Amino acid sequence: MKKAITTKYLHLFFYRQSNRDASAFQILEIYLRIFVLSLFIFFSQIIKAQQIQSAEDILKEAFQQAVKENKKVFVMFHASWWAACVKMDTAMNDKSVKIFFDENFIITHLTVHESKGKEKLETPGAFEILAKYKGEKLGLPFWLIFDKKKEFVGDSPMRIGYNVGCPSEKNEIDYFIKVFKKTTSITDKQEIAVEKRFSKLPIVTINQ
Repeated sequence: MKKAITTKYLHLFFYRQSNRDASAFQILEIYLRIFVLSLFIFFSQIIKAQQIQSAEDILKEAFQQAVKENKKVFVMFHASWWAACVKMDTAMNDKSVKIFFDENFIITHLTVHESKGKEKLETPGAFEILAKYKGEKLGLPFWLIFDKKKEFVGDSPMRIGYNVGCPSEKNEIDYFIKVFKKTTSITDKQEIAVEKRFSKLPIVTINQ
């Protein structure tokens, strides 16, 4: 009788133990699946971050923001190697004029004409847009202004074949301000600030 009871309890013990082992295995399997899924998401995000956003996607986001904030879109075509592009960004971000640009524009950059070995930095689809607005041979920076409805309202060529780019000469700065008078409600104070800041820039010839 004792042997029968002992055998019964041993069977019950091993049955419970096997159930515990099965449960532990199932839990381990769930954690492994979560771990693998997390790794997949992590590496997918890294790959996505390394991919250069297309010009179409960049502009889509810019116009969405412009509608939300009731602003215009200032599209600047630039290249990492060209000093005039850096000077343009530096001037526009100067505290004396930054408020004017921030209040009126969603400023976005499209990279083109990169130096040899850095072609991967170029924004996919940007050159086609540059060519569409006849800026592919006019030097950098080349800029376009659109209203929130995607309507073209201004650009950097002062006349056919002459791109003011980063304005530094008086006639270029005058044209720059003229574009803002047409596209924004620039005040006299802001006009003076823009003229003063860009007048500090060294004259750079970008038109061949």
